[in-house]
Amino acid sequence: MIAKSKRVRIESSAKAWESGELGSDLKHARVVDKKMSAQIDEALGLQMISIRLEQDLIESFKLLGTKYDMGYQPLMREALKRFVEGEFKLIASEALEKQKTEKQKNSKRLAKAA
Repeated sequence: MIAKSKRVRIESSAKAWESGELGSDLKHARVVDKKMSAQIDEALGLQMISIRLEQDLIESFKLLGTKYDMGYQPLMREALKRFVEGEFKLIASEALEKQKTEKQKNSKRLAKAA
């Protein structure tokens, strides 16, 4: 006797999609239409650009993407975000150091004048 498989209903939720509980087989994936793609980009604050990069750099990101289980383009986006955040922190740190130095100079000037 062959057992019949029972269908299990999984509640559709963001968590079920993200965990893969609702499926993650590529045979069920499909490309969204241009309108939906534009809506997704707008909701995520994304803008398509064109950029030329060295093939070695792209291949390196693809290898890293495999290690981190993500596509190379999102990985590049993350690397660029981290770089910009680091630069902004450096700029802010330099500005604070400059303010501190100016404050110390002013304090010394006031002490000499007194």
